[in-house]
Amino acid sequence: MKPFMDEDFMLTNPTASELYHKYAEEMPIFDYHCHLNPQVMYEDKPFDNITQIFLGGDHYKWRYMRSNGIDEEYITGPADDFEKFKAFCSCLQYAIGNPLYHWTHLELKRYFGINDIVSEENCGAIWEKCNEIIRETHMSPSSLINSSNVAVICTTDDPADDLEYHEKIKEKGHINAKVYPAFRPDFLMNINKDTFIPYTEKLSAVSGRLINTYDDLIDVAYGRIDFFHRAGCRISDHALDSVPSLTEQSARAAFRKAIKGSALSREEVEAYKSAVLVDLSKKYKELGWTMQLHIGALRNNNSVMFSKLGADTGFDSIADYSIAAPLSALLDEMEKNASLPKTILYTLNPKDNYPLATMLGNFQSSETAGKIQFGSAWWFNDQRDGMEEQMKALANLGALNKFVGMLTDSRSFLSYTRHEYFRRILCNLIGTWVENGEFPADFNTLGKIVKDISFDNAKRYFGIEI
Repeated sequence: MKPFMDEDFMLTNPTASELYHKYAEEMPIFDYHCHLNPQVMYEDKPFDNITQIFLGGDHYKWRYMRSNGIDEEYITGPADDFEKFKAFCSCLQYAIGNPLYHWTHLELKRYFGINDIVSEENCGAIWEKCNEIIRETHMSPSSLINSSNVAVICTTDDPADDLEYHEKIKEKGHINAKVYPAFRPDFLMNINKDTFIPYTEKLSAVSGRLINTYDDLIDVAYGRIDFFHRAGCRISDHALDSVPSLTEQSARAAFRKAIKGSALSREEVEAYKSAVLVDLSKKYKELGWTMQLHIGALRNNNSVMFSKLGADTGFDSIADYSIAAPLSALLDEMEKNASLPKTILYTLNPKDNYPLATMLGNFQSSETAGKIQFGSAWWFNDQRDGMEEQMKALANLGALNKFVGMLTDSRSFLSYTRHEYFRRILCNLIGTWVENGEFPADFNTLGKIVKDISFDNAKRYFGIEI
């Protein structure tokens, strides 16, 4: 029986162990998509206790606690921080098969030097040990980032954002990683939501230009993209619950209706969204940006809890849309316009692993190796089975060696241990193929593949200054 989470945790053979410890373990982290708050990073206030770092905003942990019958008082409610921590520990000790069990123990090991196995019985001792370290080290966002060997952080930022805190982070110089914005125009895209008209008014105020027509909107968006570009941004990100279809409807007519407060048909919404994506892709391509498409979330399912807690609180799930045909048409439209940028395609539904992995090959180009990427196993899939299946699909149908690897997609400053988790899974997958005689034990080649996926591919692909 192997010991719990020793140095060869998740590495099941000698080749996997050598690949991880010699090639992957010390590579820097290129976190090209996360939800860390730039203001929090700039202000860099020391944390008060482990619950603030451990449970604040972490809806993975919240969902698991709810599944164990923990009352909301101890999750997002008014219970004191120790009681929340105790409630989490009381159910974590039974989390067999859930990646949270591994993530939590990795966080305790790497940031607090705690090797204890979490349980309700010892949660008080762990609470005291963690809080003592937090006090002694003045643990803060910057100290967690700087101790994690992070080279680049790309946050998620609205087009109307003034990016004040990105500039202040740069001036303050307390974070070793380069912190850049990423352009996330969801409010601009969502013409069918109540937020759309207020948002166009906000964009008008920020840009100093009235938005009366669709063309005005795109011109303002282009101006904001230029502003982000000057701030070092090289990545956009779009949350697509489903892939909008190209239709015969006019995006300009749909905009005119929406701005007057009229309801739109599904076809009009699709026409608008697909037109915006195509028009924005032209600007992305011109500036050498990468476009990310996160596809397939079914959000805010519990309307009662949404009304109490708002979005991103753990009530989202996997959608079941048909994506292949509309995605093909959308990418082809960009290709016909010579405006298809570097693009990363993510699916939340693993049934679409093969459709996406085959879609890549339709639109690759010698201008950039791996121009169209199959994004890392995302959200509900960023666990061992999900990561292995994503990488197997990519390896079977494309070029795994050009994969840009892992991202945190997280609001937690402890989530960098997930890169370790990913790299161990990557090395074990490759090591198993070698041990089975399915690939030569050529460590020059294997080591390059591992180092490229861990960091070097992202460095080359995104073209971001490090």
